[in-house]
Amino acid sequence: MTWALVSDSTCEIRSIDHLAPDTAFYTVPLKIRMGEREYVDNAMLDTKAMLDAMANYNGPSSTACPAPEEWAEKFLLADQVFAITITSSLSGSYNSAMVARDMVLESHPEKKIYVMDSLSCGGELALILWHVNELIREGVPFEEVCAEAERYCSERTLLFALANFDNLVKNGRMNRLVGFMAGKLNMRAVGIASDEGKIAMVHKTRGEIKMLAFMMEEMDRRGFTGGPVVISHCNNLEGAHRLSAGIRAKWPASKVTVLPCSGLTSFYAEDQGILLGF
Repeated sequence: MTWALVSDSTCEIRSIDHLAPDTAFYTVPLKIRMGEREYVDNAMLDTKAMLDAMANYNGPSSTACPAPEEWAEKFLLADQVFAITITSSLSGSYNSAMVARDMVLESHPEKKIYVMDSLSCGGELALILWHVNELIREGVPFEEVCAEAERYCSERTLLFALANFDNLVKNGRMNRLVGFMAGKLNMRAVGIASDEGKIAMVHKTRGEIKMLAFMMEEMDRRGFTGGPVVISHCNNLEGAHRLSAGIRAKWPASKVTVLPCSGLTSFYAEDQGILLGF
C-alpha cells in the first residue's frame, strides 16, 4: 500500500527528509494576488520580489486557495492519503481539499483519504507532517495514524510576531494612523492561533528583544519542556537564530528547525515577522 502526505503550501517545507517506505510528499500551492499580478506559492516563488511588489502596491491584496482539482490530482497518486491544510478560518483550502476527497472517493472508493484542518499554519503543519511520516515508517494502520495526528495537533501551538503592519492597513484590518504609529514606535505584536484556528493577539511590546523574550515566556507558560520546534521567518534570519539559541539554551532537549516563510505565510507575517510552532 502506498502513502501520500499532502499539504498546502503554508507548511513551509517543500520536501521531507527520510520519507517512510512507499511514501511520497506533495504540496499544493496557494496564490497571492495584487491587482493583475498573481504569485504562485511554490518552490519557484521569489518571496522577496513578491514582498517588494506588495510594499509598492497601494491597493489591497488577497489570497486564493488551491482548486479541488489540484488536491484531487495528488490524492489519486497513492492508496492512502493524509492531507493537511491551513486553518479554515483564514482560507478555503480545507473546504477545497474536502471537495477533492469526495470527488476522488466517488470514483475510487477503495482509497483511504483523510483531510485535517490544522487550525494553524506554518511550522506547526511541518511538525505534524514529520510526525505522521514517522508513524507510517513504524507501520501504524491508517485509522490510527489519523487519530494520532489529531491528538498530536491538539498539543501543538503556533505563536507569531509581527513587526510590519502595512498589509493589515491596506486590507482594512488596521487603522492607517495606528499602523503608521506602530511602525514609528518600533512596536511588535505577538499573537497565537486559538483553539478555533483564529488569530488572537496576546501581547504588544517595543523592540525585537522584548518580543522574543515574551515568546519564550509564553512557551514556558504553555508547559513546553523540550521537543521539536519550527521557527519560520520573513526576512529575519537573525531574529530567528536569536530565538533558536534562546530556546536551545533554556530547553537543551529541543530540536529547533529554522525555515524561511513560504509566500503565503510571508503574506500574513510580513517583513521581519516570525512564526513559532512547538
